Amino acid sequence: MQTLTEALNSGLEATAQEALELLIELAGTEPRFLRRQIMEVVGSMLQIAEAESLEEGTRHLAIEFIITLAEARERAPGMMRKLPQFIRRLFWVLMNLLVDIEDEPDWYNAESEDEDAGETSNYGVGQECLDRLSISLGGNTVVPVASELFPVFLAASEWQKRHAALIALAQIAEGCSKVMIRNLEQVVSMVLNSFHDAHHRVRWAAINAIGQLSTDLGPELQTQYHQRVLPALAGAMDDFQNPRVQAHAASAVLNFSENCTPDILTPYLDGIVSKLLVLLQNGKQMVQEGALTALASVADSSQEQFQKYYDAVMPYLKAILVNANDKSNRMLRAKAMECISLVGMAVGKEKFRDDAKQVMDVLMSLQVSQMESDDPTTSYMLQAWARLCKCLGQDFLPYMSVVMPPLLQSAQLKPDVTITSADSDANVDDDDDESIETITLGDKRIGIKTSVLEEKATACNMLCCYADELKEGFFPWIDQVATTLVPLLKFYFHEEVRKAAVSAMPELLRSAKLAVEKGQAQGRNGTYIKQLTDYIIPALVEALHKEPEVEICGSMLDSLNECIEVSIIHHLLRIYIYANISCAFMWNFGICGPFLDEGQIKCIVDEIKQVITASSARKQERAERAKAEDFDEEEGEMLKEENEQEEEVFGQLGDLLGTLIKTFKASFLPFFQELTSYITPMWGKDKTAEERRVAICIFDDIAEHCREAALKYYDTYLPFLLEACNDESPDVRQAAAFGVGLCAEFGGSVFKPLIQEALSRLNAVIRHPNALHLDNVMAYDNAVSALGKICQFHRDSIDAAQILPAWLSCLPIKGDLIEAKIVHEQLCSMVERSDQELLGPNNQYLPKIVSVFAEVLCAGKDLATEQTASRMINLIRHFQQSLPASTLASTWSSLQPQQQLALQSILSS
Repeated sequence: MQTLTEALNSGLEATAQEALELLIELAGTEPRFLRRQIMEVVGSMLQIAEAESLEEGTRHLAIEFIITLAEARERAPGMMRKLPQFIRRLFWVLMNLLVDIEDEPDWYNAESEDEDAGETSNYGVGQECLDRLSISLGGNTVVPVASELFPVFLAASEWQKRHAALIALAQIAEGCSKVMIRNLEQVVSMVLNSFHDAHHRVRWAAINAIGQLSTDLGPELQTQYHQRVLPALAGAMDDFQNPRVQAHAASAVLNFSENCTPDILTPYLDGIVSKLLVLLQNGKQMVQEGALTALASVADSSQEQFQKYYDAVMPYLKAILVNANDKSNRMLRAKAMECISLVGMAVGKEKFRDDAKQVMDVLMSLQVSQMESDDPTTSYMLQAWARLCKCLGQDFLPYMSVVMPPLLQSAQLKPDVTITSADSDANVDDDDDESIETITLGDKRIGIKTSVLEEKATACNMLCCYADELKEGFFPWIDQVATTLVPLLKFYFHEEVRKAAVSAMPELLRSAKLAVEKGQAQGRNGTYIKQLTDYIIPALVEALHKEPEVEICGSMLDSLNECIEVSIIHHLLRIYIYANISCAFMWNFGICGPFLDEGQIKCIVDEIKQVITASSARKQERAERAKAEDFDEEEGEMLKEENEQEEEVFGQLGDLLGTLIKTFKASFLPFFQELTSYITPMWGKDKTAEERRVAICIFDDIAEHCREAALKYYDTYLPFLLEACNDESPDVRQAAAFGVGLCAEFGGSVFKPLIQEALSRLNAVIRHPNALHLDNVMAYDNAVSALGKICQFHRDSIDAAQILPAWLSCLPIKGDLIEAKIVHEQLCSMVERSDQELLGPNNQYLPKIVSVFAEVLCAGKDLATEQTASRMINLIRHFQQSLPASTLASTWSSLQPQQQLALQSILSS
């Protein structure tokens, strides 16, 4: 720091900048090294940042140093938040950078190339750093500082300061969203007041802020303030003297409507659509483009409510599509494609049908003849085709031969990559080029052209969309798409490409399965499904092993599960149709090949071990971060979000294991045995509720689908299961109660010694004071169901005369609709066989039974199958004919008046 100060005092700013770059690298890689001198170091950097006599580059590097320290959250969590006085000074510096903006006349032309007219490098740094600062420090630290400074800037006479406050507000919204949502009235009022500012650029900044807030603070902002925001935006669209302001108001309508439900938007549609139609006829291309994107979003958000505007809007859209032929207005044409396709999806095939062919013909001619290889509107074309496919369904198939070749070409694009050494001077240019994204790996710097990646990601998403929409109709392209997308499961340059490839895998298998089953697979049979499965599933497992992102790991587990389900369903269909023998039989005789062989399952199981191990390691690392001396509430929020993402992975892992257990039943137990040392720790009280729930669900699946073969695990897991019935988490209680019911049903003599404890545990769930609260009702219903199974399968081991009436008093159950159907069918069977302990002495419980029947029947199809409902009706008719009049009268009088009416109606029909 002393060397740096001397260099600056001696006017050697180039030397100082080199030193600052080295310090930035240090701040990013070893921030804790600076902790003991943090006050002095950050203080010195702020002095440099505040010194207007220094070069801009030097001041920007000093700011970059502080921002880098703030962003080093994983290595030094909370360290910078301990310096609130410095945060205020830095925020002031950044706000003053935003003030460095000129009122350029070119800006008013509303030409796309002049969008940044008047903005300086100071202004750009201020914008970027406010965004990064708010994301890294969070709202609790940044909002108090901003709340202090914004009113000062908004009250200033210089338009640049008022403009700066609004731009800063938009920049910090993402990182401060949770805190700002708690202060929405203050935030919204501050912005809307500036809609009437005397200066055009301030009004533009206010509209810009509302657009950004609609994205970052939605849907709360839309729900609470639509009656103020939408009229303000509609008013701004009338500023004909300032087309750039008009265009931005239309763009903000897009942001607002994206987080909007149709019921909020509908009352405003007449006014907004009529104003957008006026803007559509404006001579300024930017205004027309803004109007098109807004119309597209409004149609997408309002769905069928948009039908009444269709006839007025579509002629303008088609005219733009047909007439915008010049290279200069191809983006206008692209926005028209986007708008037409979204409007078509909103209003539906019947309304859109008459215009669809004309639109499709124009798009086909464009695609075949006029699109250049570097045309920036290509992705708009790809997305428009996919939306039209969603709208038209199978009617879209004739166009696929034109759509698919360029789509596959885009999906197969090779990334434009340059690799240099990390300290090369050439990297400076790349850092300033917004079209190139750079990442550093070791001593290498990789630069990637983002436009290519975005087009590739769009194309991959569209391929997934076509497979999903066209089902068996997509069959002719499956082989080409599979060979394109399977390698992209490991495309580490772009997350969206990997996500699209992952999502497409089960859709491709589903398309192939349906085509084979419906005889539309060009002579292919089940062997083709096996070949496709053998190509996709090992690739997914291998990609999962190397996947760096937790969220995508979860998606891969989900996709793998779906692929296995699709393959198995197809395979079982063939088995049952041709041989009528079980899958487990085939496995045991070594002929399980038609969908998954033993080696493939072993690979999947090994990968499940790896996922659990990696998750535990990440969890341990987060626990270490929580012990850091600077750890605070804001870091706690970040860790909570990461943990929630991790829990989703565990949920998907449980689903995958469940599918394997349900499919292979007892044959899977050798693999389960391998997993026990990984799964058993998940039952621990130190684990999260989701981990405990997943572990219980895995055992539930073993108990249900492996029956007698699972009994050897009861001694280990049943005590855990009973204890979990009274877990603090209602989800864990539900899974545990369900498991107790399964053990009662299939456990036979192994379950008997634990019946009394089971009754006690279930009773605690059922008698809990808040048992029927929305959070607890699923656990309650499963406990009632388990109690019924103990009554059914272990009658000789319980005091039935006491427990059966207690069970009856809990009926009907209404939360878990699957269990409800099972329990009410069980009740029906017991009544049909005149179960005396259920009916009670002198049929004293009969009024309650009829009351349960009445409630179940009045609920329609929710609480009982049609067959069970029919049996209940027959039982009630039987009672009417066979019971004494006095018993019948008391039974009938026990019902609610509306139940009596409903039953009379049901019985008479």
